Amino acid sequence: MNIDTQHDEAESRFFAVIDGQTAHLDYGKLDGRVLDYRHTWVPESLRGRGIGARLVLDALDWARDHDYRVMPSCPFVEAIVRRHPEYDAIITRGG
Repeated sequence: MNIDTQHDEAESRFFAVIDGQTAHLDYGKLDGRVLDYRHTWVPESLRGRGIGARLVLDALDWARDHDYRVMPSCPFVEAIVRRHPEYDAIITRGG
């Protein structure tokens, strides 16, 4: 499935609209160049299709490309990070 992840900096959110429904990853900005990836949500009817994982991976790519570090406070984000050690260099757990 091709997922077109969008970034809305004003709302501190990465999102994708699939079949008229919106999945999203919300974040907050912490001190310095650290983003707290706080919450991931995918509508129930879209779950199990890799949409949440794609949002997280795209958000991690964006952070890496823009010289941010990421604190994965969302358990889903943490699970994805643990499966993708290529992002270890941008992960922080201290804020």
